[in-house]
Amino acid sequence: MVTRLVIEPIVRAALFEDLGRAGDITTEAIVPEGAEVEAVIAARQPGVLAGLDAALLTFELIDPALRVERNRKDGARISRGEVVARISGRARGVLAAERTALNLLSRMSGVATATRALADAVAGTKAKIVCTRKTTPGLRVLEKEAVRLGGGANHRFGLDDAMLIKDNHIALAGGVRPALERAKRHAGHLVKIELEVDTLDQLAEALALGVDAVLLDNMTPETMRRAVAMVDGRAITEASGRINLETAPVVAATGVDLISSGWITHSAPILDLGLDIA
Repeated sequence: MVTRLVIEPIVRAALFEDLGRAGDITTEAIVPEGAEVEAVIAARQPGVLAGLDAALLTFELIDPALRVERNRKDGARISRGEVVARISGRARGVLAAERTALNLLSRMSGVATATRALADAVAGTKAKIVCTRKTTPGLRVLEKEAVRLGGGANHRFGLDDAMLIKDNHIALAGGVRPALERAKRHAGHLVKIELEVDTLDQLAEALALGVDAVLLDNMTPETMRRAVAMVDGRAITEASGRINLETAPVVAATGVDLISSGWITHSAPILDLGLDIA
């Protein structure tokens, strides 16, 4: 679970972006200062709920006197029309926070829903769905939490988590061997090293030198199956490259340990949730 210490700066930045220099001038012009409302946040389509903590914090930061009732927990599968939260109190605060709250909630629920769909697509295999660094700038921690809530797991949070030697690193180093040797000299005893390979020859060289994980990039299913057999448990195998609902089951059938997907974060559609005055 992502703590408030981590979430609050993200929510504050989002509110500042929306409220700008003068606040909600429309609401302040139309809604009397003392007007009170009861509102509900409800799902307009089925999916997996995520981002509720951030959404509800939005209302609290705008008006601490607002009363918030949580009806469902993050990670829950929700149906169309289901109420996930209730907010009551001063109307101006509810309306000022509405769009920022729904943006965060809909975005994260969309990521969780897409991840759940991909995880369900590979159910019955050993493969686990993992995300990438292809996230929305400023929202990575929330999107990666949404991936976990949807049944996936996290890859690196940033460039300092682990070493992932990719094709450009190999090209600039002059080959797999010099790239791996330099990485090993630099890595601390707790730093894992993963190497991206495009061919079975590169894989053979990596296995001879020793590596913690191999990223099998854009390989055909048959080549990937041969790669998994070559590795034979000596390293973690991760598949990547145009992973979606159609391709994931075929990739999972090759026996890889992990399937990394940028689609679940960079291309997941939002889950439609709305706020209605009760």
